[in-house]
Amino acid sequence: MIQPRMKASFFRLTLFALLAVLVGESSAVVAGKRPNIIFFLTDDQGYGDISAHGNPVLKTPHMDRLHAEGVRFTDFHVSPTCAPTRSALFTGRHEFKNGITHTILERERLTLKATTLAQVLQTAGYTTGIFGKWHLGDEGEYQPGRRGFSEVFIHGAGGIGQSYPGSCGDAPGNKYFDPYILHNGKFEKTQGYCTDVFYGQATQWMDTQRKSGKPFFCYIPSNAPHGPYIARPEDKALYDGKAPNDQAASFLGMVHNIDQNIGKVLAKLDEWGIAKDTLVVFMNDNGGTAGVPVWNAGMRGSKGSAWLGGTRASSFWRWPGTLKPADCGVLAANIDFFPTIAEITGAKLTDEVRKQVEGRSLVSLLENPASSLPDRVQFTHLGRWPKMADPNLSKFAMCSVRNTRWQLISPNGGAEPKWQLFDVKADPGQETNVAAQHPEVVKQLAAAYDQWWSDCQPLLVNEKVVGPKLNPFAELYWKQFGGGPTEADYKRMDPARALEAPEGRKKGKAK
Repeated sequence: MIQPRMKASFFRLTLFALLAVLVGESSAVVAGKRPNIIFFLTDDQGYGDISAHGNPVLKTPHMDRLHAEGVRFTDFHVSPTCAPTRSALFTGRHEFKNGITHTILERERLTLKATTLAQVLQTAGYTTGIFGKWHLGDEGEYQPGRRGFSEVFIHGAGGIGQSYPGSCGDAPGNKYFDPYILHNGKFEKTQGYCTDVFYGQATQWMDTQRKSGKPFFCYIPSNAPHGPYIARPEDKALYDGKAPNDQAASFLGMVHNIDQNIGKVLAKLDEWGIAKDTLVVFMNDNGGTAGVPVWNAGMRGSKGSAWLGGTRASSFWRWPGTLKPADCGVLAANIDFFPTIAEITGAKLTDEVRKQVEGRSLVSLLENPASSLPDRVQFTHLGRWPKMADPNLSKFAMCSVRNTRWQLISPNGGAEPKWQLFDVKADPGQETNVAAQHPEVVKQLAAAYDQWWSDCQPLLVNEKVVGPKLNPFAELYWKQFGGGPTEADYKRMDPARALEAPEGRKKGKAK
């Protein structure tokens, strides 16, 4: 017989169980559950470059599967270009506060004072691996192996074969097929197409890690479909005659190849029996590029712009048996990735790291996508002002400030703003400037922007940095394989230093 006090406890437990069923799983189910985590990040694939988002030409069945089986943030935003987004994802704060205002010229280097998500996950007992594009500094102390990754398999710079003056550059002469990849400090000559190589290596590593009993964080940031648009011939052939031009056909073929590789990883999770123990996150790093003429999901702008088409990104979170598939329309951003993953993994953040993170956890939304969070303000700036220039002269060049309803944007200002205002809920295509009708909104958002800009200035630590004469990746490559820089190498890396090439090495060639 149940005693009165026991009856009360029984009924309370029954009521709590019923409420849990009605409102969804409790935070205790998600927070601290410590799943394996696989993070797919594509390079220069726009929001519209997925068939689940209405693309009339491209077919992406495996990305569509992640969309169908996951929580989908439909108003999720990243930065206008590559390195800025990556720094925000891995620090939980805006790229300018990480010292990143460009993708080259030492201005892509993630400040050494920042703590990365990978470092935090290591303290939480995770083993961590990166396979693809780092793009947060090519000099030794900036490399991912010193920023929290125990397994490193990467190319240099922002793309395979890229080389710029200063520190940003890949292995000399690298190609999309059979590339040289830096694997834990040593270059390896690989075989095959670059995306296949990165996904294949990541899959082998995960297979080993799953047997260890430790949870893993596997980060696969492919350099594709970034230009140059070099696809496998069989992938490009799928879109020849269907895309508006040859470049777009190659781009779509590259996305198709990524999709096929994602499918292989998902199949492996099922084969290994760990799909329900693994959170899979898919995102793209900025607005669309070569695929925009095919489909841009009704948005204005593309990569490199502060318009919605330059920052809106896919954000799919799939965790079978834990997360229920649904759309979530709450305004979210790349800076939210860090605190969300930290909460899911139960990672303990120091007071210093808590001060670093300005994003907010999305765990409550993952548990109940129909719930809400307080409105917020987001800031976007393209950066990319001339090297050594005063940033204040470009304060209002391609920038914006945004809350859930409004976007205030200055696409072509300089030291002074040229503000335009858009009601993005009523006008998602951003066709009608309503600044004159809502001066109070302009004033409020402009004031927030001014304060944010002032807060960023002391943290722009890379603006006056003078880079090395030669790319560190190139020097490491020559050290391993012999040969050395030619006069052409010096000219490419820094035209002003072309005559500094050592006489005896001008004709040298790397093996």
